[in-house]
Amino acid sequence: MNVIEPTGPRPKRTSPARVGLYAFLAISALFFLAPLYVMVVTSLKTMDEIRGGYILSLPSELTFAAWTKAWSSACTGLNCNGIRVGFFNSVRILVPSVIVSIAVGSLTGYALSFWRVRGADLIFGALMVVAFIPYQIFIYPLVRIFSMAGINQTLFGIVIIHTIFGLPTMTLLFRNYFASLPPELFKAARVDGAGFLQIFRSIMLPMAIPMIVVAVILQVTGIWNDFILGLVFAGRENLPMTVQLNNIVNSTQGERAYNVDMAATMLTALVPLVVYFGSGRWFVRGIAAGAVKG
Repeated sequence: MNVIEPTGPRPKRTSPARVGLYAFLAISALFFLAPLYVMVVTSLKTMDEIRGGYILSLPSELTFAAWTKAWSSACTGLNCNGIRVGFFNSVRILVPSVIVSIAVGSLTGYALSFWRVRGADLIFGALMVVAFIPYQIFIYPLVRIFSMAGINQTLFGIVIIHTIFGLPTMTLLFRNYFASLPPELFKAARVDGAGFLQIFRSIMLPMAIPMIVVAVILQVTGIWNDFILGLVFAGRENLPMTVQLNNIVNSTQGERAYNVDMAATMLTALVPLVVYFGSGRWFVRGIAAGAVKG
């Protein structure tokens, strides 16, 4: 069997553009990974080694004492119970906030995509306007409203706050995703006699798994990393992990324990990192699916 060799010059494997692209990607990766590297190695060093000033060097004596102290005995003001108190507070805030905001946002996006209720375009436009207004301007009016309602400085109040501020984005994501689905699915279900909730539960939600993962990643990242809303609305007994981290860093007396500060910072960042790396491929699929049709 004769094999026909391709004629003409072969494409170059390397070119100045390709080299420049890889150089840019490498520099960008180093730019974002360098602070993470410094935080990790600093948290694994003793204070004697940190005082030596070799910030980029690997620890000569590996120790997790800073991590243990940051978790269980670092002082967050007057209390020295570590950042674990803030961790469990953040979990109590995170779980209901994510569930409620995604449940309501997906239902609202479904209604705006297929049922076309009266004033749907106006409602959707209002949600989008609110989504792009800085939420800081709503803090004082919400504090007054929540104080009058008796839910300010409570766990219920901070869950409501995160649900409210998450609804515009969640509605936009699910509305665009459901709008990209074939309308024949909805029409066939209606012909078969399925109602509003039955179609949503049996057809739309199973098809929206990639978008649900995207919504979970966005909400977990936003709610877990929040500082100002938790500080204002959560109350002293429900302060999230980010507020406790700020207290650890800023309430140190005498010598500043940089290894403990770095360990506490890494502990605070673990949950969003685990969620993202555990479902990153679903995130890309969901974003691509929601961008097909708007």
